[in-house]
Amino acid sequence: QVQLVESGGGLVQTGGSLRLSCTASGLTFNQYTMAWFRQPPGKDRGFVASHIHKDGSTYYADSVKGRFTISRDIAKNTVYLQMNNLKVEDAAVYYCNAVGTYDQYWGQGTQVTVSS
Repeated sequence: QVQLVESGGGLVQTGGSLRLSCTASGLTFNQYTMAWFRQPPGKDRGFVASHIHKDGSTYYADSVKGRFTISRDIAKNTVYLQMNNLKVEDAAVYYCNAVGTYDQYWGQGTQVTVSS
C-alpha cells in the first residue's frame, strides 16, 4: 500500500522556521510530482509548493515565495518543506501530496502553529 508519512510540524513564533518532512513508501518516488498543501482552520485546502519529478522544477504559491523551499531526497524517498520567516497566517494543517500520471495520494497532515 502507498503511504505518505509527514513529520516536523509544531509550534513556532512568528519569524521562526520549521522543516516539514514527508516520507513515501509503496510508490516509485521519482515518478511522482510531490507537493505540499495546507488548510488553515475554517478555510479550504490550498496549494503551497510543488516539485516536478520530470525536471526538478519547483512552484510556489505567491504567499510563500521567498520564504518556503521545497526539495526532494530521492535516496530517502522524502520531500521536505523548509519554512522560514513564518507568519501567523501560515498556521495550518500541512498535507503532503504525490501526483502520478494516473493516480495521486495524500498524507495524514501535520499541524503547524504560529504564535505572535
